[in-house]
Amino acid sequence: MPEEWTRLADERELRALVGCLAEAGRGVFMLTKGGQTKIEFLEALAALSGRPVVVAALLHNSTNPRAVFDDLEAIREANARGHRMLGAVSCCPLSFDFTLLSPYPVEGLDAWRPALGLKDDALKAKLAERAFRDAIRAELSRPAHFRLFNGEWEKLTVVESPRRPELEQRDIAALAAESGKDPLDLWFDLALEDNLATVFVALTLNSDERAVGEMLRHPASMVSLSDAGAHLTFFNDAGFGLHLLGHWVRELGVLTLEQAARQLTSLPAEVFGLRGRGALEPGRAADLLLFDPASVGRGPKRRVFDLPGGAPRLTTDALGVHGVWVNGVRVADAKGLLPLERLPGILLRDQTEESR
Repeated sequence: MPEEWTRLADERELRALVGCLAEAGRGVFMLTKGGQTKIEFLEALAALSGRPVVVAALLHNSTNPRAVFDDLEAIREANARGHRMLGAVSCCPLSFDFTLLSPYPVEGLDAWRPALGLKDDALKAKLAERAFRDAIRAELSRPAHFRLFNGEWEKLTVVESPRRPELEQRDIAALAAESGKDPLDLWFDLALEDNLATVFVALTLNSDERAVGEMLRHPASMVSLSDAGAHLTFFNDAGFGLHLLGHWVRELGVLTLEQAARQLTSLPAEVFGLRGRGALEPGRAADLLLFDPASVGRGPKRRVFDLPGGAPRLTTDALGVHGVWVNGVRVADAKGLLPLERLPGILLRDQTEESR
């Protein structure tokens, strides 16, 4: 189904689409929840379909800190009424590496719309325009239910600056305070000075570890949210499971090893109805990860240029991993993927009543 259809579907159409799951008696409905979507409506879909509803993306916003917990509580209450729902949460901070040539964290702002699609001199002229800057400042000053960037200037850092390398690894708030400039003006001025080649990193959501720890422990949550490929030039959460085991289990003790293992294995297998998966039991598929609890984790992010045409992407290396088995066949060791003539994976189509 084209993505545009589901983005534009009204509640009547969504009810009709999700109602098909009741006829099939299997399947899961998952929705990326916008600011206008109510948990009550999603619970109605769970009741209509009789199937699990997974609600994404539940991330903590420091400028609206209770919103994600209100959603999780509403999901917990729906489960108490017999309607299976789960909140998809992330164990990683959400950060974006970007330039103002493609500033994903702010492209969702209404005030940014006049700059969408502009390139070269036209984009530079718009970024220098006082009215454009004032409109962005005004929008950032107003509270929002969900917004990627909220004007938290201490969480916006210079990564690479061709003409001002002395500013690298410093945040915009500190640089603005030193210069006496407004933070947004300093941000745009620096980018313009660098001919828009400045690389910034914005820590946008899930930056409060106390709050994220509370989310991870919430009974209505499932640690299943990552963006391992959709925005691979901005960030990469492919190692979120290793981060959960290393940071949240070993370093912070927020979860036990057993709780984290369940979040990564048996819980999603149960929800999605993956027969014979998710547990180390006789008769089940031997899908195994061998790791050292004392060193497991993910390495620092790095940029590689291995996409078609030499295009870049962000990646992270696995730490403390000694082997991966798929259907009983070892596909990786401590050094990485093994050269196999035939890969052992299979396409999983069967969703059973285990997901009820």
